[in-house]
Amino acid sequence: MTDGSTFAQAFTILFREGLEALLVISALAAFLRRAGAAERITPLYAGAAAAALASLGMAWVFETYFDGNHNDLIEAVVMLLAAALMFYMSGWLFVRQDPKAWQADLNRLAERALGAGTTLSLAGIAFLAVFREGAETVLFLHALARSANGFDGALLAGLGVAALALAGMFVAMQWLALRLPLRPMFLLTSAFLFVMGLKLVGDAIQELQEQVIVPVSNDGVPDFVTGLGFNGSWEALGIQGAIVLAALAGMALMRVRGRSNDRAAAPARVAPR
Repeated sequence: MTDGSTFAQAFTILFREGLEALLVISALAAFLRRAGAAERITPLYAGAAAAALASLGMAWVFETYFDGNHNDLIEAVVMLLAAALMFYMSGWLFVRQDPKAWQADLNRLAERALGAGTTLSLAGIAFLAVFREGAETVLFLHALARSANGFDGALLAGLGVAALALAGMFVAMQWLALRLPLRPMFLLTSAFLFVMGLKLVGDAIQELQEQVIVPVSNDGVPDFVTGLGFNGSWEALGIQGAIVLAALAGMALMRVRGRSNDRAAAPARVAPR
């Protein structure tokens, strides 16, 4: 294997496997900074660091006891847990999108709203986002090193360039977040987490389909579905569609209740005499 090929494969492995996790963590870190709760970023990074260590341990387990093959059922469970947390945080952000609830005293309100439960959810999302890809990344790099010349200069250079590319994306997202108005920042982060949750649900179903636990029906599924990286089966699309409908129903109910509360809170107008 040539040095160029080793470099390209090492770059692709780390960049591809790390991109999704980095986007999730970047979006949440940017939201915390924009919401005036930068001190709450530490649990987010702690969750990602813990996942990196857990990934090394899981990779050792796979290498020792499963001949380097990851377990599809474990991966499906991790994906579903991560999706559930992302849906929770997406809804949490959507509910708190109103600038009136934040602008008066942003730091105080952020401290109150970002309680222990929400902070734990942030750490959990970071952990699962990294852990989902981490063990697989270690195994891929280990296999690449064995088929090439070990962890030589070309392989390490590929990893280094991929890490720099991911770091550049992280910095760009933080820069952009500080310049966005608060409400669009909340809505964009909420929408991003919701879409990522949908994708994880589809990926988990695919793992179950590979184990022949869930059937596969893909006749007539538009090509752009798989082109966007989603599970191109009707089973996955049906479940994702049900989640979308439930979210839309929740949004409609929230708006109806909001209007009712506004009418109830409106001061009675007394006609002048």
